Amino acid sequence: MAPRPDRHARRRETTRAKLLAATRTLIARQGADATRIQEITDEADVGFGSFYNHFESKDAIVEAVLAETVAAQAAEVERVAGELDDAAEVIAAAHRSFVRRAADDPDWGWLLLRLDVSHNVLRTALGPYALNDLRRGVASGRLRVADEALALYGMGGLLLASMRAVLDGAAPPDAAERHAEGVLRLLGLDPAEAHEVAHRPLPAPAAAAAAG
Repeated sequence: MAPRPDRHARRRETTRAKLLAATRTLIARQGADATRIQEITDEADVGFGSFYNHFESKDAIVEAVLAETVAAQAAEVERVAGELDDAAEVIAAAHRSFVRRAADDPDWGWLLLRLDVSHNVLRTALGPYALNDLRRGVASGRLRVADEALALYGMGGLLLASMRAVLDGAAPPDAAERHAEGVLRLLGLDPAEAHEVAHRPLPAPAAAAAAG
């Protein structure tokens, strides 16, 4: 059994967690560029000097928040991708998972959008999987694009726009499916088939799958 952290170590862990949580809140509210260290420590209710016991700079804590955000969603995308064989269905499911989570957790959605402005979060989280599945779909003749790099940027731009519409309350209840259908049509899938693939049942969430 690993030794239990001493009181000092526990206090440090608590302070670091409070700083990270405050940074997530502020970025979701106003973006990374507008966030200042003093605001972070005020939001976390810790002394200004305590910040530098944990992070060298604002950039360092933003990078830590970025790493947490990307790692969690990338793991979910990887899990979904591992349960599906059809490249078009994988792409649709990944995009639906982002749009649905933005609807279910607006704070997370705003955090992702406002981090993406300066850090290309969606390209980092989705890029490797999207490129692999896009290439599989094109190689099989199922998907057709004129340029894969432009297709990837187009997919990312559509996803940001759909998430923003959801967060602004301007999207319909089935925004995730409509978005996925649009992405598949962008990638050359027949409209009727794009609609069918975009409405297939999603793999169970990780927590539900584990409980089952």
